[in-house]
Amino acid sequence: MFSGLKIAVVLLILGVAGGGIFYVKQLQSNLKIMALNNAKLETAVETSEKSIALLKEDNVRLNNLSDQLSKDLQKAEAYGDNLRNRLRQLDLVQDAIRDSKDLEGRMNGATAKLWRELEAATGGDGSTPLPNWVLDVPGAGNKSSNSDREDNSTDSSSSKTD
Repeated sequence: MFSGLKIAVVLLILGVAGGGIFYVKQLQSNLKIMALNNAKLETAVETSEKSIALLKEDNVRLNNLSDQLSKDLQKAEAYGDNLRNRLRQLDLVQDAIRDSKDLEGRMNGATAKLWRELEAATGGDGSTPLPNWVLDVPGAGNKSSNSDREDNSTDSSSSKTD
């Protein structure tokens, strides 16, 4: 029986050793899988950090643009307020009754000047020639050198007398 006990102990030791070897191999396999997962996670973290840095840069840039737009809006509102105040001071009806041609020339010249300024502000050179219907009134700001032009207006409010 002593020899049967020795065999049982040897089998038990071999079983424990086999189980230990299996356990170690399983741990090594899990360690390799975890190392691969860790590498993937590090790549994901690096990508996330780059994305966060890019978002922060964009946020700063957008905040700067927003501030600039706010300043530009304030300037535009101030300009609009100034125009409204100037228009309140003008009596266009009385001017039209007194000298309608002069008023028309000043308004056309000012309108042409405004369009040129808009063109220059949006990337053009601001040198678009005046249309033929703009009246040539000295001091009106229209700067037209086309004094011998014909009226090619399609304005239905003007009448031609024979």
